[in-house]
Amino acid sequence: MKKSPKLTIVAASACALSLALAGCGGTSGQDDKSRVSSVDAIISAYGCEPAKPLIPSDTGEACGGNPLDMMFSKLVRFDKSGKAHNEIAKEIKANADMTQYKVTINDGWKFSDGTPVTASSFTKAWSWGANVNNAQLDASFFDNIQGYDEAQAKGTPANAQLSGLKVLDDHTFTVDLKSPSSTFPIQVGYTAFAPLPEVFYKDTKAFGEKPVTVGPYNFQSWEHNKAIKLVKNKGYKGTAQVKNGGLEFRIYTDVDAGYADVQAGNLDVIDSIPTSAQKTFQSDSTVQAYNEPGSVTQGFTIPSFMDHFKEDQEGRLRRQAISMSIDRKQIIDKVLGGMGTQPTDFTAPSIPGYSKDLKGSEVLKYNPKEAKKLWAQADAISKWPADQTFKLAYNSDGGAKDTYDAIANSIKNTLGIKAEGTPVPTFSEFRNNVSARKYHDAVLRSSWQPDYPSPENYLKPLYASSAADGNGSNDGDYKNPKFDDMLTQAAQAKSVDEANKIYQRAEGLLMEDLPAVPIYYANAKGAAAKNVNGFTMNWKNLPVYEELTK
Repeated sequence: MKKSPKLTIVAASACALSLALAGCGGTSGQDDKSRVSSVDAIISAYGCEPAKPLIPSDTGEACGGNPLDMMFSKLVRFDKSGKAHNEIAKEIKANADMTQYKVTINDGWKFSDGTPVTASSFTKAWSWGANVNNAQLDASFFDNIQGYDEAQAKGTPANAQLSGLKVLDDHTFTVDLKSPSSTFPIQVGYTAFAPLPEVFYKDTKAFGEKPVTVGPYNFQSWEHNKAIKLVKNKGYKGTAQVKNGGLEFRIYTDVDAGYADVQAGNLDVIDSIPTSAQKTFQSDSTVQAYNEPGSVTQGFTIPSFMDHFKEDQEGRLRRQAISMSIDRKQIIDKVLGGMGTQPTDFTAPSIPGYSKDLKGSEVLKYNPKEAKKLWAQADAISKWPADQTFKLAYNSDGGAKDTYDAIANSIKNTLGIKAEGTPVPTFSEFRNNVSARKYHDAVLRSSWQPDYPSPENYLKPLYASSAADGNGSNDGDYKNPKFDDMLTQAAQAKSVDEANKIYQRAEGLLMEDLPAVPIYYANAKGAAAKNVNGFTMNWKNLPVYEELTK
C-alpha cells in the first residue's frame, strides 16, 4: 500500500490490526474523573508531511496514508492477525468462478457531513479513481474490474463509470471482474477502495485539504508541515475500539527529534527508532519500547530507464552484481543493531506464502567474487564509465542516511566503483520527484508496508505492468508479461496454497530481473511515552493508535 518515509517503520493503522492487545485506560486506583480525561485524551503521534492531498485513491505513501486510514472505513477491516472482517460491508459474495461479486452494505453508515453511505458511494469513487483524467496514483488497484481499460483510454469522459460496477439499490452493487480473483474480498480493505461522499466531486482540490470522512476519526485540520489533527467520530459504527478523543499526527523532518520528544514526554508515540538509539532504546527507562519481527520490506528500486541498468542482458548482470556486492548482515548488525532480517524473497516472513528457498535467491546473498564476475561480464557488453557514480537517492528525514551510506560503501568496496548516497531533504519532495520520474541516474530508496496479508500485495502494486507509468507504485516502470501472467494465474487459483506456489514462481522471475533489490525485513519497532497506556504494534508494523490512552 504505502511507500514509507522512515527507514524501518511505515504508517496507516486500524485498531483491529494489533498483534496483541495491551491493557488500556486507567488502573483500578483511578477515580472517575481520571478515567474520563483518559477517554478524551488526544494522542500525539510521529508523522510526516503527505506527498499529495488527502484523497484515498491518490495516496501511495505512508505520510498521507496514516491519517487517511484512521478517517476512512472500507468494506472490510483487518483484525490483529491481518484477517479481513466485514466493516461497512454486510456481505461480499462471489459467483461460482469468482468473476463477479455481489456486495451488500450495512445500513446506517454516514459521512462526517451527515450524508448516507450508499452503494454509489463506492462505485462512483472507484470509477473516479480508475479514470485516466484524474491521474490517480492508485488507479492500477482497479485494473481487474471490467471497464478499467476503457477508463484508462485517452478521450474517455471525465465522469465515465466503470462498466463492471452496477448499483442494484442503495445498499447493493455488483462487481464484474476481467478475470477470476480469490483476493478481491480482502483487496477492498485497501485505502483506494474507500467510499466518497457526493461533495467530493464538487471540488476535489478542496476535499483533499479538508476531507469529509467515514471512519473511526473525523478530520479536524491540516496545518501543512506542522500537524494533521483528527477527532473521535462519535457516530462510528465499525469494529475498531476507539479509546481516546483524537489523534494529532505531528509532522517531523528528523526522527531523532521525534524520539527525543517521546523521551521527554512531549510526544506520545513514535513508529520509528533513529539509528542513534537502536542499540539502547529497549533499555531506555524514559520510554516504553517495542521490538518484534515485522512485515515491512526495505530496499531500493532500479529504474528500467537508467543507463546500464535497463531490462536487457547488461542490465540484469549489473543488477545482480549490485545485489551480491551488498553485505546485508553487516548492515543489519552494525547499523540497525540487529533489528532486521536478511531477505530471501520479495514478501516478508509474517506473510502466508513467504519462502526461504526461492529459485534464484542466491542473488540476495553477499558474494563479492560472483559480484565482480557479473560486473565484468556486463562491462564486456558496455563499459561502465570510470568517472560515473552509482547513486542511491533517499529522503534524509527518515533516518536512512547511515544505512544508505553503508550500502554505498559495500558496493564501492566490492566492485571498485564510485558509489554514494544522494539525500533529498523531505519524504514529500523525494516521493514527488519519484512520481515525476526525475531520477534517471540514481536508484530509489523503497519501503513497503502491506495492505493485506498476501504475496499479491507485495508483488502486484510494485512490479506489475499495470502499476507502471504513474498508475501505481511500480516506480521503476518494470514490465514483464510473463510475470503479469503469473499474477493473473495466482489470482484465479482455487486455494491459497495453490496461489502462493504461483506467486513464488513469479518471484523467481524477479530474482532474474531484480527490478528492485531487497536489503532487509524490518522489525516492528517504536516507542511510547511513559504515561501512555495500551502501546502495541500491529501486523503492519504500526502502533494501534485507537487503543492508546494516557
